[in-house]
Amino acid sequence: MTLLLDDAAVREVFSWSAAASSLRAAYAAEGEPARFPARGMARGNQAWLRTLSGAPGDTGLMGLKSIAAALSSRRVSYLISLFDQSTAELVALLDGHSITGYRTAATSALATDLLATSGALSVAVIGSGFEAQNHLRAVAAVRAVDEVRVFSPRPESRARFISELTDLGLAISAEDSAAAAVRDANLVICAARSYDETPTLLGEWLAPGATVVSIGSTLPEQREVDPETMRRADLIVADELREVLDETGDALAARRDGIDLDSKTVSLSDLVSGRAPGRQDDLQVLLYKSVGGAIQDLAVAAMCVGRAREAGLGALLPIDITPVAK
Repeated sequence: MTLLLDDAAVREVFSWSAAASSLRAAYAAEGEPARFPARGMARGNQAWLRTLSGAPGDTGLMGLKSIAAALSSRRVSYLISLFDQSTAELVALLDGHSITGYRTAATSALATDLLATSGALSVAVIGSGFEAQNHLRAVAAVRAVDEVRVFSPRPESRARFISELTDLGLAISAEDSAAAAVRDANLVICAARSYDETPTLLGEWLAPGATVVSIGSTLPEQREVDPETMRRADLIVADELREVLDETGDALAARRDGIDLDSKTVSLSDLVSGRAPGRQDDLQVLLYKSVGGAIQDLAVAAMCVGRAREAGLGALLPIDITPVAK
C-alpha cells in the first residue's frame, strides 16, 4: 500500500544524523550519470513546474520531486513520489517542503564531516535564516562544536538566530561584521546572499585550515563567495559537478579572474566513495559548493519513509495505483 506523509509527519520522523548517513550511502552508490538526469522545467502562464528525478543505487527506490509554482499567487507546492525499482509499485507520496530544506543542510553536514579538520569546530555562520539555522543543527549532529559566531545585517535577526537555537546548548555569539565572525573559524557556513549579489565572504578573511560551505550561489547571476575564496581553496567539492562549475555565479566570476577550477574540483560522490582524496593536511583551505540535486531529495525521503513505517505514522492511499504489464 502506498504511504502518504504530510509535512508534519516528515518533521516528526526526520533525524539529522540519519539523514547524513542516508546521504553518505546514496553518494557512495551514485555510479552511472544516467541515474540522475538533468532537471526539467515546464513554463506556463505565470506558472512553472520543475522536476528532479533519479534512480539511486542504494535503496531499491526511484522517484522524483515536483515543484509547482504559481507566480500570480506566490504559492509553491512540493511533491516527492517514490517507486520500487523492481516492481514499479508506488511506495510513497510525501510533502517535500521540509525535505527540500533539510536535504541541503544534511548534505552540507556530510561534506563538513569529510572535509573539516579533526576535533571540535569553531563555526562562523553568515546568515541567520532558515538555511543558516538548519545548517548549524545539521553540523552539530555530526561533529562536536566548540563555539559559533553569527553575522547577518540586522541585529534583531542575529538575536533571533541565537534564541531559536538555544536547545543545542552551544555557545553562540553575534558579530557586527562578517569578517569578525569568520576570523579564526575552522568552519565557515555561507547561507545568505546580499541583496545586490555582492559576495558575502572574502577569501582574505579565511584562516589556514578553514573549510567553507557555500550554498547560496546556484544560478549565473548569484554571488556568495569572492574569487579569492576560490583561488585560496586547495580543493573544491561540488555536489553537482558541472552545474557548480558552469552555472553558478561564483564559479563564473572565478573563471573570469583566471582561476583554474577544473583541476582542483571533484564531485561529492567521488569524495564519499574514496575515488578522490579529501583534506591532506590541517592548513589546507577547502570549499564545498552546493546547488542541490535529486539524489539528496530521494535519499532523505526514503529515510523518512522507513522511519515513518517503523513508527506507524502516515496514512495509506485509499486507492491502488497498480503497475500494469507491458
